[in-house]
Amino acid sequence: MFVHCAQRMGYKTAVLDPDPQSPAGLVSHFHLIKDFTDETALQDFARLCDGITTEFENVPAQTMEWLAQKVVVNPSAFAVSIAQDRISEKQHFVNCGVPIAPYTVIQSEADLLKTDTNLLPGLLKTARLGYDGKGQIKVHNLQDLERAWSQLSGHTKPHMPCVLEKLLPLDFECSIVLARSRSGQIVHLPPQRNIHRNGILALTQVHEGCLTASLTNQVIDYAKSIAQELSYVGVLCIEFFVLKDPTSRLSPYSLVVNEIAPRPHNSGHYSVESCDVSQFELQVRCLTNMPLITPRQHSPALMLNLLGDLWRTSSMDPDALEKQEPKWASILGIKGAHLNLYGKTEPRSNRKMGHITFNGSSVSEIYTNLNQATQILGIEPFVAP
Repeated sequence: MFVHCAQRMGYKTAVLDPDPQSPAGLVSHFHLIKDFTDETALQDFARLCDGITTEFENVPAQTMEWLAQKVVVNPSAFAVSIAQDRISEKQHFVNCGVPIAPYTVIQSEADLLKTDTNLLPGLLKTARLGYDGKGQIKVHNLQDLERAWSQLSGHTKPHMPCVLEKLLPLDFECSIVLARSRSGQIVHLPPQRNIHRNGILALTQVHEGCLTASLTNQVIDYAKSIAQELSYVGVLCIEFFVLKDPTSRLSPYSLVVNEIAPRPHNSGHYSVESCDVSQFELQVRCLTNMPLITPRQHSPALMLNLLGDLWRTSSMDPDALEKQEPKWASILGIKGAHLNLYGKTEPRSNRKMGHITFNGSSVSEIYTNLNQATQILGIEPFVAP
C-alpha cells in the first residue's frame, strides 16, 4: 500500500524482502530478494534509494543504523530499537510521563522467585518478537508464572527476557496514527477504537460516538509526548488500553499505553478510503520531507480484518484453496464496501490476508453494511459502541 501510494505521487520504489512473493516486492520497480542483514544487498539498496523506511518493526535496528549512514532513513534505528524491546519501550513511556500497567522485568530465576504477587493475575510477555497475541501467556498464580516462564524463555541460557504485566480491567483498546516531520511538526489521524477477537484485531471503528472528547484529547496528548520524546520522524502508531474503573471519583475510565509500532498500522488502513490523506501518504511525505497536512476524515468508517480462516478448505492443494475463496462478488455488492486483499499466497489460520473498509453517510448505515458482510463471511456480527 505504501508502494502504490509512493508511485501515485511520482516516486520509483525499491523493496528489500527475502520473500520472492513479497506483495510489496511484486509491485515495486525493484525487488532485492535478500535477507535484511545481507551486506551486499544493503549496499545495493542504499545506492538505489534516496530515502528508506520500514513497514515491519522487526527489521534489525543495526540494519537501519547502517543504512542511515548512507541515505535518509526514518524512523530512526533508535526508535525502531525501542519498539522492538518491551523493557526499553516501557522505560520510554515512564520517561514521557505516560501511564502504563504495573509491571516487572523477569530475566533470571532470581527475578522469578522475587516476583511481587500483587502483579498477579497478569500477562507474561517475551520482551521481543511478540505480536497478535503471540509470545504471551496469561498467569493466575506463581505456579502458572513458573510454567509460563519456562515455556516462553526456553531452556537455554541466557534466558529470553520477559515482562510480567498486571492484568487490568480492560474495557476496550484504542489507537492513534500520527506523523512527525523532521522539523517536529505533528499531524494525526482520528483516534480509533479497536475490537479484538482471540488476541487479533478484528474491527476498527472510526466514527462519532466511538470515544469521548476527553478520552480523545488524552490519547492525542499522550501520543504527541511519546513521539516528541523519541524525536521521532515518520509514521507512528500508539496503542492504548481504556480501563473500566468503577472506584474512580473523577471518571469511569482510565487510560494506559500498551505499545508503539514505528510504521503504518493495521488499525489505520481505513484512512485510504475514508480520509483525504492516508497513513501511507503521510509516510511518503515524511520520508521525502514534503509538507504535512492534517488528514480530514470525510465519512464514518469501519475496517474489518480478513483472516486466513475465511479460506475454508480441507485440502492443502493450492487449486482447492482457490476454489474456497470467500464470496467476494457478494461483498462487492454491498454499498460503501472497499475490498483490499494483500496478495499473500498462503491463507493460514489467524493470518491477516486483507481487510474491508466500510464508508457511509451515517453510523447506522455502516454497521448495517458491515453485518451484511459478516453474514456472508460467516463471522460473528458487531454492534456499535
